[in-house]
Amino acid sequence: MNDNTIKAENIIDHSELSYPSANNGMPGHLVLANGEIFKGEIVGDVKPFTSGEIVFNTSLSGYQEIITDPSYAGQIITFTYPHIGNYGVNDIDYESNRPYCRGIIVREITDIQSNFRSQGSLNSFLKSKGLSALVGIDTRRLTRQIRSSGALNGAFGTLPVDELLAIAKDEPGTSNANLVKEVTIDQPFNLSGPGPKIVAYDFGIKRTILTHLKSRFDVTVVPANSDAESVIKGEFTQGPPDGIFLSNGPGDPAALGDIVANMDKLISRLPIFGICLGHQILCQVYGATTVKLPFGHHGANHPVKRLSDGFVEITSQNHSYAVEESSLLKLEVTHRNLNDGIVEGVSDSGNKLFSVQYHPEAGPGPHDSTYLFDQFLELVKDNI
Repeated sequence: MNDNTIKAENIIDHSELSYPSANNGMPGHLVLANGEIFKGEIVGDVKPFTSGEIVFNTSLSGYQEIITDPSYAGQIITFTYPHIGNYGVNDIDYESNRPYCRGIIVREITDIQSNFRSQGSLNSFLKSKGLSALVGIDTRRLTRQIRSSGALNGAFGTLPVDELLAIAKDEPGTSNANLVKEVTIDQPFNLSGPGPKIVAYDFGIKRTILTHLKSRFDVTVVPANSDAESVIKGEFTQGPPDGIFLSNGPGDPAALGDIVANMDKLISRLPIFGICLGHQILCQVYGATTVKLPFGHHGANHPVKRLSDGFVEITSQNHSYAVEESSLLKLEVTHRNLNDGIVEGVSDSGNKLFSVQYHPEAGPGPHDSTYLFDQFLELVKDNI
């Protein structure tokens, strides 16, 4: 008997909690690295196995934007809302050219699309993008398991359970993983806009972020490894830029030492605004450290307090790591998560920079925090 064989006394089998599915998929299982088993059906692009770090998202809608968010690279998304697909998919709601997540898990997917914007079903979208989905399991039980145990690696597919367990145990997850290199662009490109010139570093940037930036700036998007000195000299922008934006992205921020060292060259040179991974990178430039959260923040309903005036913003979030507050010795904390108290924003007024852990662009989510893009615009204008 090898180490990956499930011993009878260790099986936690939730197969009896599977549900009949209307998707006519292939029978399959989800097996967690701890040996727990869920029985369901595989739909979308049916594969022998799909593996990754399993996280859950609490948004009630916006599944197309969530699935195509590059920040989910290396992860399998469990939707806590039990029923998705009812408004189909379209060519507008992409956050990137393709999904970077490994797969999705949901209680039920429907092929009935009741929306005038729909251009196809979610199931057809999954097939066309080579993405597998597991349906018909008790996603509430799976979510509770992740909440109690922390982030879990797993594998689902049509392979036998013992083979899926071996794959789940071998899955590295996102810890110590540089996943930015999988999602960043190869060549710079420009989005001509009405305002000052900025350079946006692409660590996995969302299209909704670009939409907000383009409405305020002339934006040049550059690969994650673009040399900071070349950026400052204007080699990408036909003249020196007026500001720098650091985008969201996937993976472990502690694995991005080269990027952090490169970003260090930008401090005090130009105004800087960072979101999510960009926030974590900026904090590391200042000597801060990051920590992996037990189950991360993934959803469109997280309350964040703005410390300057006590205003509470309902925010969209997607991150598995956070900045350790005890290591923030040189930055002012500006925002705090009201669920667990983690740092959600920092600033350094002397060096004309600020960043937030959450997603002010939403996509999907509430628009409480879009003022931050205007704040960045004013910061840039004041420095010109």
